[in-house]
Amino acid sequence: MILCCGEALIDMIPSPTLESGRDGFVPHSGGAVFNTAIALGRLGVQTGMVTGLSTDMFGQQLADALRASHVDVSRVIQSDRPTTLAFVKLTDGHATYSFFDENTAGRMIRPEDLPDLTDEVSALFFGGISLAVEPCADTYAALVEREGAGRAVMMDPNIRPGFIKNADRYRDRLARMLRLTDIVKVSDEDLNWIYPGPESLQAKLDMLRGTGPKIVVLTRGGEGATAYLSDGTDVSVAAERVTAVDTVGAGDTFNAGVMASLSEQGVLTKTGVSEVSADQMRSALTLAAKSAAITVSRAGANPPWREEL
Repeated sequence: MILCCGEALIDMIPSPTLESGRDGFVPHSGGAVFNTAIALGRLGVQTGMVTGLSTDMFGQQLADALRASHVDVSRVIQSDRPTTLAFVKLTDGHATYSFFDENTAGRMIRPEDLPDLTDEVSALFFGGISLAVEPCADTYAALVEREGAGRAVMMDPNIRPGFIKNADRYRDRLARMLRLTDIVKVSDEDLNWIYPGPESLQAKLDMLRGTGPKIVVLTRGGEGATAYLSDGTDVSVAAERVTAVDTVGAGDTFNAGVMASLSEQGVLTKTGVSEVSADQMRSALTLAAKSAAITVSRAGANPPWREEL
């Protein structure tokens, strides 16, 4: 089982109303880590999620959505705190957000709330805003430190500077987590935030690789992605060409495609990741690109089911 650890929230998506023609907001299930879990479940991978969910109507919506995509919710941490809401503004298909996240069920989980993990959990995934906001960020870091030594770990920091109240604390947390991370996916924006300075992108990639990850995946949007393997090999794939509706959930789906393929090839393990071949990685990036392209081609975070590929 791949266990996705991080935020699940409600995206309030603008939609025209019939009465006035002005936009109203429709609640859609979302969150970066939630989207990755949904995508993995739809790709046919045994998947579970660790997150904080509310007992309110939105928390129930999120739990129902996870179950509908075959994601195990037995490790979800429930409380009567409210659900995080993210009001979305779309401009030319690109989303910006206003978050309401104070004292929410997802944000307020603490290390003592974390479930015990059984041997069926073979890999862990972390990412999104849950690595930036406290106290849940420290809770997920504690989970990596408790469980990451024996399980494959993938991380997508997907850095949003607006959420980071203390940059030094955030960079320190990332560094501690990266020491136990096997696969990390970043954009050039992520790299330049983690390593501010005049160094070249390649130099910053080398710095990131030196912190612990066996595989670093650099994504370049419509220009495709490149994976840098532990033996020094790099593998690139082009982005699939589609008519884009919006980019919501595309990167999250890409993460799921990488993990699904590596899992199916039997190399998504603590030892297996360091031995991934160029051909195996190319297969993983290809599945990731195909899956993300379908998500981009339709509205919202709506990852493909396996049969759609």
